[in-house]
Amino acid sequence: MSSDQQNHELIPEDIAKAVILPTSYADEERVYSAFKWLRANMPLAVAKLDGYDPVWIVTKNKDVMAVGRNANLFHNADFSPKLLDQASDAYLREMNGGSHRILSSLSYMDPPEHGKFRSITSNWFLPGRVSKLEAQIRAIAKESVETLLSFDGECDFHRDFAHYYPLRVIMSLFGVPREDEPMMLRLTQEYFGTGDANQRRKVDQEDAAAAGRAWHATLQDLYGYFNNLSAQRRAEPRDDLLSLIANTRFDGEYIGEAEANGYYVAIATAGHDTTSSSTSSAMFGLATNPDQFVDVKGDLSAVPSLIDEAVRYGAPVKHFTRNATEDTELRGQKIRAGDRLMLCYPSANRDEEIFTDPDRFDCRRTPNKHMGFGFGPHMCLGQHLAKLEMRILYEELMPHLASVELAGEPQYVQSNFVGGVKSLPIRFRKV
Repeated sequence: MSSDQQNHELIPEDIAKAVILPTSYADEERVYSAFKWLRANMPLAVAKLDGYDPVWIVTKNKDVMAVGRNANLFHNADFSPKLLDQASDAYLREMNGGSHRILSSLSYMDPPEHGKFRSITSNWFLPGRVSKLEAQIRAIAKESVETLLSFDGECDFHRDFAHYYPLRVIMSLFGVPREDEPMMLRLTQEYFGTGDANQRRKVDQEDAAAAGRAWHATLQDLYGYFNNLSAQRRAEPRDDLLSLIANTRFDGEYIGEAEANGYYVAIATAGHDTTSSSTSSAMFGLATNPDQFVDVKGDLSAVPSLIDEAVRYGAPVKHFTRNATEDTELRGQKIRAGDRLMLCYPSANRDEEIFTDPDRFDCRRTPNKHMGFGFGPHMCLGQHLAKLEMRILYEELMPHLASVELAGEPQYVQSNFVGGVKSLPIRFRKV
Protein backbone atom coordinates (compact mmCIF):
# COMPACT_ATOMS: atom_id res chain seq x y z
CA MET A 1 0.00 0.00 0.00
CA SER A 2 1.62 3.25 -1.12
CA SER A 3 1.76 6.38 0.99
CA ASP A 4 -0.76 8.02 -1.36
CA GLN A 5 -3.19 5.20 -0.76
CA GLN A 6 -2.67 5.48 2.99
CA ASN A 7 -3.27 9.24 2.98
CA HIS A 8 -6.20 9.16 0.57
CA GLU A 9 -9.75 9.36 1.86
CA LEU A 10 -11.04 5.80 1.86
CA ILE A 11 -14.25 4.64 0.25
CA PRO A 12 -16.94 4.15 2.94
CA GLU A 13 -16.95 0.58 4.19
CA ASP A 14 -20.52 -0.24 3.12
CA ILE A 15 -19.80 0.94 -0.44
CA ALA A 16 -16.49 -0.95 -0.53
CA LYS A 17 -18.20 -4.15 0.60
CA ALA A 18 -20.85 -3.79 -2.10
CA VAL A 19 -18.19 -3.53 -4.80
CA ILE A 20 -15.61 -6.03 -3.54
CA LEU A 21 -17.34 -8.87 -1.71
CA PRO A 22 -18.52 -11.73 -3.98
CA THR A 23 -21.68 -12.18 -1.89
CA SER A 24 -22.78 -8.63 -2.74
CA TYR A 25 -23.24 -9.51 -6.40
CA ALA A 26 -26.30 -11.62 -5.59
CA ASP A 27 -28.04 -8.26 -5.02
CA GLU A 28 -27.73 -6.29 -8.27
CA GLU A 29 -29.55 -3.25 -6.90
CA ARG A 30 -27.03 -2.95 -4.07
CA VAL A 31 -24.04 -3.29 -6.39
CA TYR A 32 -25.24 -0.85 -9.04
CA SER A 33 -26.31 1.68 -6.40
CA ALA A 34 -22.80 1.53 -4.96
CA PHE A 35 -21.24 2.06 -8.39
CA LYS A 36 -23.56 5.00 -9.04
CA TRP A 37 -22.57 6.59 -5.73
CA LEU A 38 -18.89 6.12 -6.50
CA ARG A 39 -19.15 7.64 -10.00
CA ALA A 40 -20.83 10.70 -8.49
CA ASN A 41 -18.73 11.08 -5.35
CA MET A 42 -15.46 9.10 -5.48
CA PRO A 43 -14.94 7.95 -9.08
CA LEU A 44 -11.35 6.88 -8.43
CA ALA A 45 -10.61 6.10 -4.80
CA VAL A 46 -9.10 3.49 -2.51
CA ALA A 47 -11.04 0.67 -0.86
CA LYS A 48 -9.57 -1.04 2.18
CA LEU A 49 -11.46 -3.99 3.63
CA ASP A 50 -10.33 -6.45 6.26
CA GLY A 51 -9.07 -9.57 4.52
CA TYR A 52 -8.29 -7.83 1.22
CA ASP A 53 -5.34 -5.84 -0.10
CA PRO A 54 -6.02 -2.11 -0.60
CA VAL A 55 -7.09 -1.36 -4.16
CA TRP A 56 -8.04 1.63 -6.27
CA ILE A 57 -11.66 1.27 -7.45
CA VAL A 58 -11.98 2.51 -11.05
CA THR A 59 -15.61 3.23 -11.93
CA LYS A 60 -15.68 5.74 -14.81
CA ASN A 61 -15.81 4.50 -18.40
CA LYS A 62 -12.97 6.72 -19.65
CA ASP A 63 -10.71 5.71 -16.76
CA VAL A 64 -11.35 1.98 -17.26
CA MET A 65 -10.58 2.51 -20.94
CA ALA A 66 -7.39 4.47 -20.21
CA VAL A 67 -6.03 1.73 -17.96
CA GLY A 68 -7.14 -1.07 -20.29
CA ARG A 69 -5.46 0.35 -23.38
CA ASN A 70 -2.01 0.77 -21.76
CA ALA A 71 -0.76 -2.75 -21.09
CA ASN A 72 2.81 -1.60 -20.50
CA LEU A 73 1.99 0.96 -17.82
CA PHE A 74 -0.68 -1.20 -16.20
CA HIS A 75 0.22 -4.88 -15.92
CA ASN A 76 -2.05 -7.88 -15.52
CA ALA A 77 0.35 -10.45 -14.22
CA ASP A 78 2.58 -8.95 -11.52
CA PHE A 79 -0.24 -9.83 -9.12
CA SER A 80 -3.34 -11.94 -9.66
CA PRO A 81 -5.51 -10.29 -12.35
CA LYS A 82 -8.55 -10.91 -10.17
CA LEU A 83 -9.03 -9.55 -6.67
CA LEU A 84 -8.81 -12.44 -4.23
CA ASP A 85 -9.13 -12.32 -0.48
CA GLN A 86 -5.72 -12.41 1.18
CA ALA A 87 -6.13 -15.91 2.63
CA SER A 88 -7.08 -17.47 -0.72
CA ASP A 89 -4.35 -15.55 -2.51
CA ALA A 90 -1.73 -16.75 -0.01
CA TYR A 91 -2.95 -20.35 -0.28
CA LEU A 92 -2.85 -20.34 -4.09
CA ARG A 93 0.64 -18.82 -4.16
CA GLU A 94 1.81 -21.45 -1.67
CA MET A 95 0.44 -24.14 -4.00
CA ASN A 96 2.27 -22.46 -6.87
CA GLY A 97 5.74 -22.05 -5.43
CA GLY A 98 5.09 -18.48 -4.33
CA SER A 99 4.10 -17.20 -7.77
CA HIS A 100 1.00 -15.09 -8.42
CA ARG A 101 0.70 -16.81 -11.80
CA ILE A 102 -1.70 -19.51 -10.74
CA LEU A 103 -2.95 -19.95 -14.31
CA SER A 104 -0.90 -19.47 -17.49
CA SER A 105 -3.74 -18.01 -19.54
CA LEU A 106 -3.76 -14.76 -21.54
CA SER A 107 -5.19 -12.80 -18.62
CA TYR A 108 -2.12 -13.74 -16.57
CA MET A 109 0.30 -12.48 -19.23
CA ASP A 110 1.80 -9.11 -20.10
CA PRO A 111 3.61 -7.89 -23.25
CA PRO A 112 5.43 -9.28 -25.12
CA GLU A 113 4.41 -12.75 -23.93
CA HIS A 114 0.72 -11.88 -24.16
CA GLY A 115 0.89 -10.99 -27.85
CA LYS A 116 2.90 -14.11 -28.65
CA PHE A 117 0.35 -16.47 -27.12
CA ARG A 118 -2.71 -14.51 -28.25
CA SER A 119 -1.47 -14.94 -31.84
CA ILE A 120 -2.07 -18.71 -31.57
CA THR A 121 -5.84 -18.32 -31.95
CA SER A 122 -6.35 -14.66 -32.94
CA ASN A 123 -6.90 -15.49 -36.62
CA TRP A 124 -9.28 -18.32 -35.72
CA PHE A 125 -11.52 -15.87 -33.83
CA LEU A 126 -11.59 -13.16 -36.55
CA PRO A 127 -15.11 -12.20 -37.75
CA GLY A 128 -14.59 -13.63 -41.26
CA ARG A 129 -13.38 -16.98 -39.91
CA VAL A 130 -16.09 -17.18 -37.27
CA SER A 131 -18.84 -16.37 -39.79
CA LYS A 132 -18.04 -19.62 -41.60
CA LEU A 133 -19.32 -21.47 -38.54
CA GLU A 134 -22.84 -20.08 -38.90
CA ALA A 135 -24.44 -23.20 -40.39
CA GLN A 136 -22.94 -25.43 -37.71
CA ILE A 137 -24.04 -23.09 -34.93
CA ARG A 138 -27.52 -22.63 -36.42
CA ALA A 139 -28.08 -26.38 -36.35
CA ILE A 140 -27.26 -26.40 -32.63
CA ALA A 141 -29.54 -23.38 -32.09
CA LYS A 142 -32.49 -25.09 -33.82
CA GLU A 143 -32.04 -28.19 -31.66
CA SER A 144 -31.80 -26.05 -28.52
CA VAL A 145 -34.93 -24.04 -29.38
CA GLU A 146 -36.87 -27.28 -29.81
CA THR A 147 -35.80 -28.25 -26.30
CA LEU A 148 -37.00 -24.94 -24.86
CA LEU A 149 -40.34 -25.16 -26.66
CA SER A 150 -40.86 -28.64 -25.23
CA PHE A 151 -41.46 -27.08 -21.82
CA ASP A 152 -45.14 -26.50 -21.14
CA GLY A 153 -45.11 -22.71 -21.20
CA GLU A 154 -42.90 -22.26 -18.16
CA CYS A 155 -39.26 -22.96 -17.31
CA ASP A 156 -36.15 -21.56 -15.74
CA PHE A 157 -34.64 -19.99 -18.85
CA HIS A 158 -31.13 -19.96 -17.43
CA ARG A 159 -30.96 -23.30 -15.63
CA ASP A 160 -32.99 -25.23 -18.21
CA PHE A 161 -31.72 -23.60 -21.38
CA ALA A 162 -29.16 -20.78 -21.43
CA HIS A 163 -26.62 -22.92 -19.58
CA TYR A 164 -26.61 -25.54 -22.29
CA TYR A 165 -26.72 -23.85 -25.69
CA PRO A 166 -23.43 -21.87 -25.40
CA LEU A 167 -21.85 -24.91 -23.75
CA ARG A 168 -22.83 -27.09 -26.74
CA VAL A 169 -21.50 -24.51 -29.19
CA ILE A 170 -18.10 -23.91 -27.61
CA MET A 171 -17.51 -27.58 -26.78
CA SER A 172 -18.35 -28.69 -30.34
CA LEU A 173 -15.93 -26.13 -31.78
CA PHE A 174 -13.35 -26.85 -29.13
CA GLY A 175 -13.44 -30.60 -29.64
CA VAL A 176 -14.76 -31.79 -26.26
CA PRO A 177 -16.91 -34.96 -26.58
CA ARG A 178 -20.62 -34.34 -26.04
CA GLU A 179 -20.81 -36.90 -23.25
CA ASP A 180 -18.32 -34.80 -21.25
CA GLU A 181 -20.40 -31.61 -21.40
CA PRO A 182 -22.23 -32.14 -18.06
CA MET A 183 -18.86 -32.49 -16.35
CA MET A 184 -17.58 -29.32 -18.04
CA LEU A 185 -20.69 -27.42 -16.94
CA ARG A 186 -20.14 -28.49 -13.34
CA LEU A 187 -16.45 -27.59 -13.41
CA THR A 188 -17.19 -24.20 -14.96
CA GLN A 189 -19.71 -23.39 -12.24
CA GLU A 190 -17.18 -24.39 -9.60
CA TYR A 191 -14.42 -22.43 -11.35
CA PHE A 192 -16.29 -19.11 -11.35
CA GLY A 193 -18.55 -19.71 -8.36
CA THR A 194 -16.03 -19.83 -5.51
CA GLY A 195 -17.88 -16.98 -3.79
CA ASP A 196 -21.27 -18.70 -4.09
CA ALA A 197 -22.03 -21.41 -1.54
CA ASN A 198 -24.42 -23.13 -3.96
CA GLN A 199 -21.88 -23.34 -6.80
CA ARG A 200 -18.52 -23.61 -5.10
CA ARG A 201 -16.90 -27.02 -4.77
CA LYS A 202 -17.20 -28.42 -1.26
CA VAL A 203 -13.91 -28.55 0.64
CA ASP A 204 -13.01 -30.32 3.85
CA GLN A 205 -12.23 -27.20 5.84
CA GLU A 206 -14.38 -24.08 5.66
CA ASP A 207 -12.06 -21.26 6.68
CA ALA A 208 -10.71 -18.02 5.24
CA ALA A 209 -8.85 -19.85 2.46
CA ALA A 210 -11.76 -22.14 1.51
CA ALA A 211 -12.47 -20.30 -1.74
CA GLY A 212 -8.84 -20.66 -2.80
CA ARG A 213 -8.76 -24.37 -1.99
CA ALA A 214 -12.02 -24.98 -3.86
CA TRP A 215 -10.76 -23.13 -6.93
CA HIS A 216 -7.42 -24.95 -6.88
CA ALA A 217 -9.11 -28.36 -6.68
CA THR A 218 -11.35 -27.51 -9.63
CA LEU A 219 -8.37 -26.28 -11.62
CA GLN A 220 -6.50 -29.52 -11.04
CA ASP A 221 -9.44 -31.50 -12.38
CA LEU A 222 -9.54 -29.32 -15.48
CA TYR A 223 -5.81 -29.76 -16.00
CA GLY A 224 -6.05 -33.52 -15.69
CA TYR A 225 -8.87 -33.70 -18.20
CA PHE A 226 -7.22 -31.47 -20.78
CA ASN A 227 -3.80 -33.10 -20.45
CA ASN A 228 -5.38 -36.31 -21.76
CA LEU A 229 -7.20 -34.58 -24.62
CA SER A 230 -4.11 -32.61 -25.57
CA ALA A 231 -2.05 -35.80 -25.86
CA GLN A 232 -4.78 -37.32 -28.05
CA ARG A 233 -4.81 -34.30 -30.39
CA ARG A 234 -1.04 -34.35 -30.81
CA ALA A 235 -1.24 -38.01 -31.76
CA GLU A 236 -4.32 -37.61 -33.98
CA PRO A 237 -5.04 -33.92 -34.83
CA ARG A 238 -8.56 -32.90 -35.82
CA ASP A 239 -10.15 -29.75 -37.22
CA ASP A 240 -10.89 -28.17 -33.85
CA LEU A 241 -9.54 -25.53 -31.52
CA LEU A 242 -8.02 -28.04 -29.15
CA SER A 243 -5.87 -29.47 -31.95
CA LEU A 244 -4.79 -25.99 -33.02
CA ILE A 245 -3.55 -25.15 -29.54
CA ALA A 246 -2.08 -28.58 -28.77
CA ASN A 247 -0.01 -28.59 -31.97
CA THR A 248 1.27 -25.01 -31.86
CA ARG A 249 5.06 -24.79 -31.77
CA PHE A 250 7.40 -21.92 -30.97
CA ASP A 251 10.99 -22.36 -32.17
CA GLY A 252 10.23 -25.96 -33.02
CA GLU A 253 8.92 -26.88 -29.58
CA TYR A 254 5.32 -27.47 -28.49
CA ILE A 255 4.01 -24.77 -26.17
CA GLY A 256 4.39 -25.67 -22.51
CA GLU A 257 1.83 -27.78 -20.68
CA ALA A 258 0.99 -24.88 -18.36
CA GLU A 259 0.38 -22.49 -21.27
CA ALA A 260 -1.68 -25.06 -23.18
CA ASN A 261 -3.80 -25.77 -20.12
CA GLY A 262 -4.24 -22.04 -19.51
CA TYR A 263 -5.68 -21.71 -23.00
CA TYR A 264 -7.92 -24.76 -22.65
CA VAL A 265 -9.33 -23.64 -19.31
CA ALA A 266 -9.99 -20.07 -20.46
CA ILE A 267 -11.85 -21.16 -23.60
CA ALA A 268 -13.80 -23.96 -21.94
CA THR A 269 -14.96 -21.86 -18.98
CA ALA A 270 -15.19 -18.19 -19.99
CA GLY A 271 -16.11 -19.28 -23.51
CA HIS A 272 -19.50 -20.43 -22.37
CA ASP A 273 -20.21 -18.99 -18.92
CA THR A 274 -20.15 -15.34 -20.01
CA THR A 275 -22.23 -16.13 -23.11
CA SER A 276 -24.87 -18.04 -21.15
CA SER A 277 -25.13 -15.10 -18.75
CA SER A 278 -25.60 -12.61 -21.60
CA THR A 279 -28.12 -14.91 -23.28
CA SER A 280 -30.20 -14.75 -20.11
CA SER A 281 -29.73 -10.98 -19.81
CA ALA A 282 -31.27 -10.61 -23.28
CA MET A 283 -34.28 -12.68 -22.23
CA PHE A 284 -34.61 -10.67 -19.01
CA GLY A 285 -34.72 -7.48 -21.08
CA LEU A 286 -37.42 -8.87 -23.36
CA ALA A 287 -39.47 -10.35 -20.50
CA THR A 288 -39.51 -7.07 -18.56
CA ASN A 289 -40.08 -4.82 -21.58
CA PRO A 290 -43.05 -6.17 -23.60
CA ASP A 291 -42.78 -3.35 -26.13
CA GLN A 292 -39.20 -4.36 -26.89
CA PHE A 293 -40.25 -8.00 -27.23
CA VAL A 294 -42.79 -6.95 -29.86
CA ASP A 295 -40.19 -4.76 -31.57
CA VAL A 296 -37.57 -7.51 -31.87
CA LYS A 297 -40.09 -10.17 -32.81
CA GLY A 298 -41.38 -7.95 -35.63
CA ASP A 299 -37.92 -7.00 -36.86
CA LEU A 300 -35.18 -9.58 -36.44
CA SER A 301 -32.65 -7.09 -37.77
CA ALA A 302 -32.78 -5.65 -34.22
CA VAL A 303 -31.28 -8.84 -32.76
CA PRO A 304 -27.62 -7.72 -33.00
CA SER A 305 -28.52 -4.54 -31.11
CA LEU A 306 -30.41 -6.64 -28.54
CA ILE A 307 -27.30 -8.75 -27.99
CA ASP A 308 -25.01 -5.76 -27.50
CA GLU A 309 -27.45 -4.31 -24.98
CA ALA A 310 -27.62 -7.61 -23.12
CA VAL A 311 -23.81 -7.64 -22.80
CA ARG A 312 -23.77 -4.00 -21.64
CA TYR A 313 -26.62 -4.41 -19.19
CA GLY A 314 -25.59 -7.76 -17.71
CA ALA A 315 -21.82 -7.15 -17.77
CA PRO A 316 -20.85 -10.79 -17.13
CA VAL A 317 -17.20 -9.89 -16.47
CA LYS A 318 -17.31 -7.87 -13.26
CA HIS A 319 -13.67 -6.87 -12.95
CA PHE A 320 -10.04 -7.41 -13.73
CA THR A 321 -7.22 -5.88 -11.73
CA ARG A 322 -4.12 -4.13 -13.02
CA ASN A 323 -1.07 -2.80 -11.22
CA ALA A 324 0.91 0.32 -12.10
CA THR A 325 4.46 -0.42 -13.23
CA GLU A 326 5.62 3.13 -12.50
CA ASP A 327 4.34 6.29 -10.83
CA THR A 328 1.57 7.88 -12.86
CA GLU A 329 -1.56 10.00 -12.58
CA LEU A 330 -5.18 9.16 -13.33
CA ARG A 331 -8.15 11.50 -12.82
CA GLY A 332 -5.88 13.81 -10.84
CA GLN A 333 -4.88 11.06 -8.41
CA LYS A 334 -1.28 9.98 -7.88
CA ILE A 335 -0.96 6.27 -8.60
CA ARG A 336 2.30 4.79 -7.36
CA ALA A 337 4.26 1.92 -8.88
CA GLY A 338 2.87 -1.31 -7.47
CA ASP A 339 -0.57 0.10 -6.66
CA ARG A 340 -3.41 -2.18 -7.76
CA LEU A 341 -6.51 -1.00 -9.59
CA MET A 342 -9.86 -2.80 -9.87
CA LEU A 343 -11.45 -2.09 -13.26
CA CYS A 344 -15.21 -2.23 -12.68
CA TYR A 345 -16.83 -3.04 -16.03
CA PRO A 346 -20.47 -3.02 -14.80
CA SER A 347 -19.92 0.55 -13.62
CA ALA A 348 -18.23 1.59 -16.86
CA ASN A 349 -21.26 0.19 -18.70
CA ARG A 350 -23.65 2.36 -16.67
CA ASP A 351 -21.63 5.59 -16.82
CA GLU A 352 -24.03 8.51 -17.26
CA GLU A 353 -21.41 10.44 -19.24
CA ILE A 354 -21.43 7.74 -21.91
CA PHE A 355 -24.92 6.22 -21.86
CA THR A 356 -28.30 7.94 -21.82
CA ASP A 357 -30.61 6.48 -19.16
CA PRO A 358 -27.99 3.79 -18.43
CA ASP A 359 -30.09 1.74 -16.01
CA ARG A 360 -32.74 1.14 -18.68
CA PHE A 361 -32.56 -1.90 -20.93
CA ASP A 362 -32.89 -0.57 -24.49
CA CYS A 363 -32.69 -3.10 -27.32
CA ARG A 364 -32.31 -0.24 -29.84
CA ARG A 365 -29.58 1.61 -27.94
CA THR A 366 -27.26 3.44 -30.29
CA PRO A 367 -24.46 4.16 -30.02
CA ASN A 368 -23.66 1.37 -27.60
CA LYS A 369 -19.92 1.46 -26.98
CA HIS A 370 -20.08 -0.84 -23.98
CA MET A 371 -17.09 -2.49 -22.34
CA GLY A 372 -18.67 -5.88 -21.74
CA PHE A 373 -15.79 -7.49 -23.63
CA GLY A 374 -13.11 -5.33 -22.02
CA PHE A 375 -10.90 -2.90 -23.88
CA GLY A 376 -7.37 -2.74 -25.25
CA PRO A 377 -4.90 -5.60 -25.85
CA HIS A 378 -6.78 -7.87 -23.42
CA MET A 379 -10.16 -7.36 -25.10
CA CYS A 380 -12.07 -10.65 -25.24
CA LEU A 381 -10.66 -12.88 -27.96
CA GLY A 382 -13.98 -14.69 -28.49
CA GLN A 383 -16.32 -11.70 -28.66
CA HIS A 384 -17.28 -12.21 -32.33
CA LEU A 385 -18.09 -15.87 -31.73
CA ALA A 386 -20.15 -15.01 -28.64
CA LYS A 387 -22.18 -12.39 -30.50
CA LEU A 388 -22.68 -14.70 -33.48
CA GLU A 389 -24.02 -17.59 -31.41
CA MET A 390 -26.38 -15.33 -29.43
CA ARG A 391 -27.63 -13.65 -32.61
CA ILE A 392 -28.35 -16.98 -34.27
CA LEU A 393 -30.13 -18.26 -31.17
CA TYR A 394 -32.53 -15.31 -30.96
CA GLU A 395 -33.14 -15.37 -34.70
CA GLU A 396 -34.26 -18.98 -34.30
CA LEU A 397 -36.17 -18.46 -31.05
CA MET A 398 -38.19 -15.27 -31.54
CA PRO A 399 -40.46 -16.50 -34.38
CA HIS A 400 -41.71 -19.27 -32.06
CA LEU A 401 -42.64 -17.05 -29.12
CA ALA A 402 -45.93 -15.15 -28.87
CA SER A 403 -45.14 -13.60 -25.49
CA VAL A 404 -42.81 -13.96 -22.51
CA GLU A 405 -42.84 -12.67 -18.93
CA LEU A 406 -41.06 -13.34 -15.68
CA ALA A 407 -42.51 -16.15 -13.57
CA GLY A 408 -40.40 -15.33 -10.51
CA GLU A 409 -37.55 -13.20 -9.30
CA PRO A 410 -34.18 -13.66 -11.05
CA GLN A 411 -31.29 -14.86 -8.91
CA TYR A 412 -27.66 -13.89 -9.44
CA VAL A 413 -24.34 -15.63 -8.83
CA GLN A 414 -22.31 -14.47 -5.85
CA SER A 415 -19.17 -13.59 -7.80
CA ASN A 416 -17.16 -10.38 -8.07
CA PHE A 417 -15.23 -11.75 -11.06
CA VAL A 418 -17.34 -13.52 -13.69
CA GLY A 419 -21.03 -14.16 -13.21
CA GLY A 420 -24.57 -13.00 -13.73
CA VAL A 421 -27.98 -14.62 -13.80
CA LYS A 422 -28.15 -18.10 -12.26
CA SER A 423 -31.94 -18.46 -12.26
CA LEU A 424 -34.47 -16.79 -14.58
CA PRO A 425 -38.00 -18.24 -14.26
CA ILE A 426 -40.13 -17.31 -17.29
CA ARG A 427 -43.63 -17.95 -18.56
CA PHE A 428 -44.13 -17.98 -22.33
CA ARG A 429 -46.70 -18.62 -25.02
CA LYS A 430 -45.77 -20.33 -28.24
CA VAL A 431 -46.90 -19.13 -31.64
